[in-house]
Amino acid sequence: MIGIILTGHGNFASGLYSSVKLIAGVKEDFICCDFVEGASDEDLKEDLIKAVEQLRENCAGIIIFSDLKGGSPFQKAVTVAYGQEDIQVIAGSNLPMILEITLGREHIDDLEMLSEMAINTGKDQIYRFEKVQAKERQESEDGI
Repeated sequence: MIGIILTGHGNFASGLYSSVKLIAGVKEDFICCDFVEGASDEDLKEDLIKAVEQLRENCAGIIIFSDLKGGSPFQKAVTVAYGQEDIQVIAGSNLPMILEITLGREHIDDLEMLSEMAINTGKDQIYRFEKVQAKERQESEDGI
């Protein structure tokens, strides 16, 4: 199985994971590393290293998801993953991508494939609802 580490500013990681649990239940090999107020970059790096060590016991690879590209959680994740072929880091995480990978990894052990799935799902789930004006709706219903 591919392990998942979720990190981000404040309680982004544990907050997002609470949504995953609500929708898909508690998942194995899923660790949250929150970067809370008062924590240092070194504290976060140590938490990420511990999470990687813990997941390596059971996992064929690890994906670290972070909130913002360029933020401290992303930078520390990249530092931890640097030079390690079995770890991928993805920024810009959202609930649909985390759910897709959390469920997909039960059937797919290919780290590269799961990383691509995450990115594609994350992009595909961004959507803006377009309001239709009453006049436009009426014209389309009449076939005009």
